[in-house]
Amino acid sequence: MNTAATVQMLNLKLPTDPRWVNLAEMDLGEILTDHAFCEQKATASCISLIQLYPDYTEIVAEVAPVVTEEWGHFRMVLHEIEKRGLKLGRQRKDEYVKGLMKVMEKGHSRERTLLEKLLLCALIEARSCERFRLLSLYCSDEDLRVFYHKFMVAEAGHYVLFIELARKYFDREVVDKRWEEFLAFEANLLANIEVRGDRMH
Repeated sequence: MNTAATVQMLNLKLPTDPRWVNLAEMDLGEILTDHAFCEQKATASCISLIQLYPDYTEIVAEVAPVVTEEWGHFRMVLHEIEKRGLKLGRQRKDEYVKGLMKVMEKGHSRERTLLEKLLLCALIEARSCERFRLLSLYCSDEDLRVFYHKFMVAEAGHYVLFIELARKYFDREVVDKRWEEFLAFEANLLANIEVRGDRMH
């Protein structure tokens, strides 16, 4: 599947700049460090959903396994860093996620805020899936191509899960309209963020 088809499948409006993989390869320690902390933050986001919405049975049941999986991914990246004789660097600011959070509408009910949170999670997972796919196809390191293929598959599943949960609790038309707004905002954000090889997003 080509890049355009993948972006369409994930509903993303803008493909990643093709220079990104080459930039990422210039310092594997940096991109692996950023990836590790992305997995850690994904774990924390899932835990937060459960803490904030314990009365939503399906949220707890469906998201709890993702917590375990995301933390497992963090450990996988740590192992990859150690295997390569590299060291985990410092966590850095995530300008992408920070920017994305501006699309979230404030002042809504607790229930409607859940929709915003689910769509934010879905979008981050979709973009991560697209980035992992690029690494799995175009990274010059064969071992890393295999490594990132596994992550690509996992992130695709998480993206679908968060979208399905949103549609379970909210009217599909409302979800789809809001999702389009998220996607349009993300495309504009990505178009105006510097392409950096030391960032997963």
